[in-house]
Amino acid sequence: MATMQNSHISTIPQHPNPKFKTHFRTSITVSQKQQKPKNENKAAFEEKKKASVDYDKGIHKVTVRIDGFRKSDLPKHQRLRVEGDRFQKDWGVSEVVEKIMNINHWDDIEGVLNCWAGRFARKNFPILIKEITQTGSIEHSIHVFNWMKNQKNYCARSDIYNMMIRLHARHNRVDQARGLFFEVQKWRCQPNVETYNALISAHGKAGQWRWAKNIMEDMLRASVCIYSSLLRYLCIPPNRSTYNNLINACGSSGNWREALKVCKEMTENGVGPDLVTHNIVLSAYKNGSQYAKALSYFELMKGTKVRPDTTTLNIVIHCLVKLEQYQKAVEIFNSMREKRSECIPDIVTFTTIMHMYSVSGQIKNCEAVFNTMLAEGLKPNIVSYNTLVGAYASRGMAQEALSIFDKMKSNGTRPDVVSYTSLLNAYGRSEQPERAMETFEQMKRNNLKPNLVSYNVLIDAYGSNGLLDKAVEVLREMEHNGLQPNVVTISTLLAASGRCCQKVNIDSILTAAKMRGIELNTVAYNSALGSYLNAGEYEKALSLYKLMRKKKVMPDSVTYNVLINGCCRMSNYSEALEFLDEMIALKIPLTKEGQLAKSESMFSMMKMEGFQPDVIAYTTMLNAYSVGENWEKAFAVFQEMEWNGVLPDAIACSALMRSFNRGCQPDKVLLVADFMRERNIPFTEAVLFELVSASSILRDWRMITEIITTMEASLPCVSVGTLNQLLHSIGKSGKTETMIKFFYKVVTSGTEVNLTTYSVLLKNLLASGNWRKYIEVLEWMEDGRLQPSSNMYDDILFFAQRSGGTENAAVIKQRVESLRKKSGHETTNELLWR
Repeated sequence: MATMQNSHISTIPQHPNPKFKTHFRTSITVSQKQQKPKNENKAAFEEKKKASVDYDKGIHKVTVRIDGFRKSDLPKHQRLRVEGDRFQKDWGVSEVVEKIMNINHWDDIEGVLNCWAGRFARKNFPILIKEITQTGSIEHSIHVFNWMKNQKNYCARSDIYNMMIRLHARHNRVDQARGLFFEVQKWRCQPNVETYNALISAHGKAGQWRWAKNIMEDMLRASVCIYSSLLRYLCIPPNRSTYNNLINACGSSGNWREALKVCKEMTENGVGPDLVTHNIVLSAYKNGSQYAKALSYFELMKGTKVRPDTTTLNIVIHCLVKLEQYQKAVEIFNSMREKRSECIPDIVTFTTIMHMYSVSGQIKNCEAVFNTMLAEGLKPNIVSYNTLVGAYASRGMAQEALSIFDKMKSNGTRPDVVSYTSLLNAYGRSEQPERAMETFEQMKRNNLKPNLVSYNVLIDAYGSNGLLDKAVEVLREMEHNGLQPNVVTISTLLAASGRCCQKVNIDSILTAAKMRGIELNTVAYNSALGSYLNAGEYEKALSLYKLMRKKKVMPDSVTYNVLINGCCRMSNYSEALEFLDEMIALKIPLTKEGQLAKSESMFSMMKMEGFQPDVIAYTTMLNAYSVGENWEKAFAVFQEMEWNGVLPDAIACSALMRSFNRGCQPDKVLLVADFMRERNIPFTEAVLFELVSASSILRDWRMITEIITTMEASLPCVSVGTLNQLLHSIGKSGKTETMIKFFYKVVTSGTEVNLTTYSVLLKNLLASGNWRKYIEVLEWMEDGRLQPSSNMYDDILFFAQRSGGTENAAVIKQRVESLRKKSGHETTNELLWR
């Protein structure tokens, strides 16, 4: 516009009279002065620091305040209106924020804002949003933002929406952030690059990297804008922050390959990577468990002009610790301490080194690093304390763990669930189960909700000390609180039953695990085999081993060691030799370390000796690569299998699907399904489970519909875990009606459903706002004599308070109270070991 105005002035004809020229310039100057806004108080938005010192506590606090436009800065007609009203207060912007934060978000926030004289100045609004969002209170910020949009002098600005989108991203409210993005366009306010960056960051924090990538593609699409009555296409070019946010979105989800693709596109588009980019790529390798690749990338990074910082070296140390290259990790740590001018070790550095010494069993060194951290003036955080407590707990040093736990509280750090769980573990390993229970009760009194790990540790504390009855009581309490036991819980109880030589309980635990749809892994089978053999039940141990092989659970060296030792104790030497021959035939090494490398070596040796691998040998390698999360090698083995004319079966296909899912390649899972259809390979439950997982990630509703159709004929034979996964996928896609219909079919087929199944239904119904069906499902549970957990009732009551509305909230509360009165006391779980 400035260019157009200058060209217009330059085309004015020149008057021969010089006085006319002077008069014309004077008129232009006066006109410009008249157009100049009167409100130019630039000092109003300057940041003013205010410091306060508490000499008794030895602390100081510095706050930044912004006044904004006050009463004296308002136009005359508005200033007269404010001065005539005694309820209008001449507050600064920071003062308004303080008053809002001192009241609850459900109180009269609008009343405070309507008493603020500065609301008549439009320029105060961006500063107000900036100040209120910096507090981190999402509810207060939403109230202020909604009030602001109702003001007559409000004008939509992209920077205001950018700050609100970032705030929603911090609270993991992706849908609301996306809604603000569409709202800003309804106001005809053009989103800028910062708007897209904030939205990409929001989806990245939620692990939705595909959405983040689609948003960046939208940036590059043309958008129509009207200017000087001409239509032209504009695009918003992504900057370095855009690429960094997208790389971080892919990397934080463990999809390091996609992160590298974006990094390559970034370089090809002329945007050079900086230190932040390199750190994000390293972090992507770390999150994807590609520790060796991270170290290789770091070596390449050294050849560039980008110098690593503390974050870079922290990631490198973490990768070295994971690869058990402890000496190199210590060398980098020592170099950081020596060259403080380049990279200063921070709390993360010291904590990582502490963790290294903890996992390697060097408790004294772990304690020494902690003391060094204190000596260098760093204040330990909750992770540092937990690392040291966990190190002591791993060796059963309960007194030392309690000392650090108490020191944590005295230094003002509030223990979390991990802290209490580590202390529980310390008491359990030091044969003090009663102290473990006291710590568990103390955790609940401090309003901390025990998680599944906490319950498992407490069960192990009782079980390892021969108190199996109390371990079962803890299990019942865990289920009553809505936490379902997992395979670790079952393994712990099986090991405890073996120590107590209680034959009946071993059978009961295995039956209970089957009822709950818990698939036993190798560790659980090993615990059960050991328990049977300790109780002298060789026949049951042999039957369980055959079941293990029938379910295609691969035994390891521990399995055969347990069987061979058990046979030798009962003088069954011939059977022991048979197990040893079978172990050698399966090419299982005597130790667990290096199993993958030795499996590869044995597999290659078998082919060199002229033996053609069969489908079982190939499937074994596929499972090995699946466990090692190496989908490229798994796919290569699968291709070799086809080239050699060995027809893969459903087990081999499910193993390949599992490796693809673990390698973040869900689209390739669907290709394997097409391959199975072409070869008429039947879809087993394991195949369907992997298909459901892949379709859920890809949001492929068509495939989920096909899976439902395939499973309807064999619903009674499908495990509860697969059904729950499918129900969750349907509900997550927003098809709640279809989810309920499929649940009807599951129930009418006679398939057993558990508390987790109902929990999946309720969470998806609540997410869609269908509170009537939510309460109806609670009634189904009561009719089926399945006690809903307290969290299920709390969730619907919280929904009623937040989103139900006044009338609906009263109805919801009344119906929930009626259900609770009807249920009375908790129902007992049908545990077979009772």
